[in-house]
Amino acid sequence: MEGDHNLNHHSEMIRQIIDTVENVVVGKREAVTLTITALLAGGHVLIEDVPGVGKTMLVRAIARATGLDFKRIQFTPDLLPSDVTGVSIYNQHTKEFEFRPGPVMSNILLADEVNRTSPKTQSALLEALEEGNVTVDGCTYQLFDPFFVMATQNPIEHGGTYPLPEAQLDRFLFRIQLGYPEWHEEIDMLDRMEHGHPVDQLTPVVEVEDIQRMKMEVKEVFVSDAVKQYIVAIVRETRNLDRVELGVSPRGSIALMRAAQAYAYIQGSSYVRPDDVKRVAPYTLGHRLVLEADVLGPKGQDDKMIQRMLTRISVPSTRKDIVT
Repeated sequence: MEGDHNLNHHSEMIRQIIDTVENVVVGKREAVTLTITALLAGGHVLIEDVPGVGKTMLVRAIARATGLDFKRIQFTPDLLPSDVTGVSIYNQHTKEFEFRPGPVMSNILLADEVNRTSPKTQSALLEALEEGNVTVDGCTYQLFDPFFVMATQNPIEHGGTYPLPEAQLDRFLFRIQLGYPEWHEEIDMLDRMEHGHPVDQLTPVVEVEDIQRMKMEVKEVFVSDAVKQYIVAIVRETRNLDRVELGVSPRGSIALMRAAQAYAYIQGSSYVRPDDVKRVAPYTLGHRLVLEADVLGPKGQDDKMIQRMLTRISVPSTRKDIVT
């Protein structure tokens, strides 16, 4: 009973976070929910979309609503790895080197237009994304807890960009798009912006300790053997898809399970259901596919390939299989 009480309590806290963010990011509840899912799963998010649809505002609003420390890096071709991680500077008074932390030393890091910087600087994020620490001049520094990266890139403009390699894409739990708002949502947006920016009015609805506690509880969400087999069946099927050169790796299986656990937790469930897996699968697996070189088409077609594939995978059908 106490576990159910905690789930209900935290479901209410998560609802408050989402509602608060929606005061700024209008009509994007799915994207907001997925972002909170990734945060609680200990993952990171890549947002691919055109300029001006609210990518930066989504990150700022989540930082405000959660009370987490927030920093932003505008990636450019001349950005250095030390501009991300920090640098050691010699102090003439103490006769010692002192570490000056970079923007990566924060709870929430916005990596804006990450594909506009050199691969060397992009790789500076790799250790932070995977290991939760950075190494500068041979010294390792632990990052904040939680540490959450949201990276953005414009999928339309390719001039002067450096596409993220598959190994780096694999470090992002989700890839999402925001898209243009509906007519009434855009009118609502103008109304809210008429007398100032609503993000400046946001106040935290949770504390850092709440986020840390929820991250720990996500790991306790039960995943039955039947659901694990379902996850593996999905991932293995991606390796047999037409026009796919490389399917999803075992790391993708783990990512899908973690994402499903966090999504189930947000829904107030103590166990993962097949619907939770299906809900997060396109966002978790689409960017992990390597399509054949001659495959052309609109962005997001890999997500649609995953959605079509899901209709062919046998789903655990009894409650007993799911909760035991």
